[in-house]
Amino acid sequence: MPRPILATVHLDALRHNLNQARLRAPDAQVWAVVKANAYGHGIERAFEGLRSADGFALLDLEEAQRIRALDWRGPILLLEGVFEPRDLELCSRLGLWHTVHCTEQVDWLAAHKTQVPHRVFLKLNSGMNRLGFTPTAFRSAWARLNALPQVEEISLMTHFSDADGPRGIAHQVAAFEAVTADLPGERTLCNSAAILRHAGSPLKGEGAVTTLAADWVREGIALYGSAPDHPENTAASWRLLPAMTLSTKVIGVQSLRAGDTVGYGSAFTADGPMRVGVIACGYADGYPRHAPTGTPVLVNGVRTRVVGRVSMDMIAVDLSPLDASVGVGAEVVLWGVSPATGAVLPVDEVAASAGTIAYELLCAVAQRVPFAVV
Repeated sequence: MPRPILATVHLDALRHNLNQARLRAPDAQVWAVVKANAYGHGIERAFEGLRSADGFALLDLEEAQRIRALDWRGPILLLEGVFEPRDLELCSRLGLWHTVHCTEQVDWLAAHKTQVPHRVFLKLNSGMNRLGFTPTAFRSAWARLNALPQVEEISLMTHFSDADGPRGIAHQVAAFEAVTADLPGERTLCNSAAILRHAGSPLKGEGAVTTLAADWVREGIALYGSAPDHPENTAASWRLLPAMTLSTKVIGVQSLRAGDTVGYGSAFTADGPMRVGVIACGYADGYPRHAPTGTPVLVNGVRTRVVGRVSMDMIAVDLSPLDASVGVGAEVVLWGVSPATGAVLPVDEVAASAGTIAYELLCAVAQRVPFAVV
């Protein structure tokens, strides 16, 4: 039989999480953000769960081609725009909308020969200082784009750096409004954290009061069942469901005495008699090597802990909370939902224990791990 590790993508959870964005931003259209191969879930695997989105937002042309190959005829947005002039040819052919965040991209559009004008999203650097035109340069960039026959429509966008934390978004909203208030075009501001925490906040827009949800919202990590502001809020707090379960089985059991150690470097020492289960998962499967003793795990739906160092192919888990009959073949959930019991282990908790974020764990599931879709 194959090694028992499995990553399962839950289509109903994706549909549910997409609907949460609609409930919080009922007047907006929703981008399903599927960059990084749908945050590690697989674009093709996740597509049916996200088909009701109004558009798909991603990073590169290869991913855009994969979406079109699934017979998606709606909007696709390149969040970082094009990376060289010839990318615009594929944008024309595939009907891609694309972000414009720098002068070079405007220059490439001006030189581009096309019979089909492009829909572009002009990005304002409202304070994140990553991509986008500064407030002083934004309007001149808009004027240049507006004069180009290669451009059909200009939408306006920005990205929040602190929507998930105490600093919030007011400073960036003020910067966006100051520059764009009298400009035409659809707006997109909200990422997952802003959808959940701020989507109902007021925004002046084109001379009228609307909400931060504006015309489009961009749902990323929340689609996949992770709370962007964990640990202040949990996925359950936001009514999100885990879209991926990483599961495996116990493949061996060791009975320890006080003073026995576990794994490389003897990083864990038993302080009394205990049973340890060895499970088929390790850092070569994408589980974080730096996850310490105490990182939560479910065995037969019962919460227990990792003990000792994560190895390439195996992890040791504490079987003390379970009945003595639990052994080889027992179900193990590294994150997600127990198929047998329905118990949930949020990926955010595992990530927090390992000193990282859910995005990294979901994106890091290794190629050797088989996937199923349910």
